[in-house]
Amino acid sequence: MNLTRRTLLAGSAALAAPAIARAQSPSGPIRIGEINSYTAIPAFTLPYRNGWQLAVEQVNAAGGVLGRKLEVISRDDAGRPQDAVRIAGELLNEEKVDLLAGGFLSNVGLAISDFALQNKRLYVAGEPLTDALVWQKGHRYCFRLRPSTYMQAAILVEDAAKLPAKRWVSVAPNYEYGTSTVKWFRQLLAQRRPDVSFVAEQLPALGKIDAGATVAALEAAKPEAILNVTFGPDLTNFVRQGNTRGLFEGRSVVSVLTGEPEYLDALGDETPPGWLVTGYPVDSVRDAANTAFIAAYKAKFNEMPKMGSVVGHALISSIVAGIIKAHGTDTETLCDALPGTAFDTPFGRVVWRAIDHQSTLGTYVGRTALKDGRGTMVDWRYVNGATVLPGDDVVRKLRPA
Repeated sequence: MNLTRRTLLAGSAALAAPAIARAQSPSGPIRIGEINSYTAIPAFTLPYRNGWQLAVEQVNAAGGVLGRKLEVISRDDAGRPQDAVRIAGELLNEEKVDLLAGGFLSNVGLAISDFALQNKRLYVAGEPLTDALVWQKGHRYCFRLRPSTYMQAAILVEDAAKLPAKRWVSVAPNYEYGTSTVKWFRQLLAQRRPDVSFVAEQLPALGKIDAGATVAALEAAKPEAILNVTFGPDLTNFVRQGNTRGLFEGRSVVSVLTGEPEYLDALGDETPPGWLVTGYPVDSVRDAANTAFIAAYKAKFNEMPKMGSVVGHALISSIVAGIIKAHGTDTETLCDALPGTAFDTPFGRVVWRAIDHQSTLGTYVGRTALKDGRGTMVDWRYVNGATVLPGDDVVRKLRPA
């Protein structure tokens, strides 16, 4: 029987029923050990949890996976790598989970990935965006779902290169995600626009931005354009001070992730219009996959989904597709099965690349606008992740053999 086509139909009221090889399957549930920064980054991780809870409910309602129920054992790492590693050990040794999943912050994701390598257990990373996860520190046992820092930068550079601005500044949180995003954006922009220069850089500690001082330093450099990589409360504080001090007036702003509902909702009527952003225009997408997912999510949670909701739902879809293809949960068999496996998400069909274990999930790019006193995305388009990933020859130079 061909199992590779029996993947999840993301967002539908009933996912594809994977009731296969029942007699040969163990009777107990398939257990996923999920780790995330629920108390540290609730704006993203709580909708994310809703997303995977919806997906698990849909899978089990459709008969489970290989005749077995799907169960997620979830733990909070509080944004601390050392806690994530300790929890990963507890999930494997005490809860007897079949694989590890989750992660939000890049440094936490790298810590879980290293633990997975040392213990030869599968880790499917949902949110951590650092390229090192699948390139410089990539390995057999780690797969990553979301578009990486390289991919986010490449998506934005396509439009940023068309701006007339030559003098740029950047602001980013001083850890792996922030520094990696700035590095790739600068490098990719320089390839298209060798006349561009970055004249100032601000790297505030994550969650501890002195927004007034940061804005003053950027303003002093007299830039024509700004690259912003802050998110969460740091973004809100930065925008508030920037609006107050006129930093954004007459300047182009390119901003990673800011178009995601998690962050636009927090900005509210302070959302600066006209920023070039990546995100999720949940209030205006009309394709079948998105609308089915939104309807199912609203029916269960009585609210609109966010980007985190998409990531949580797609994470389960990706894991289930691999388990079906592998005919079970044996780690080595799963690691052989996942490369090249396709699965459905609210953003359409996605594939796990064999070369680096990066999924081809993409994201939306557009501009910010105010509508009825709240932030939204306009003039958007979806960018397939496969179109902004480097070729195999480049990856081979970055990824260990």
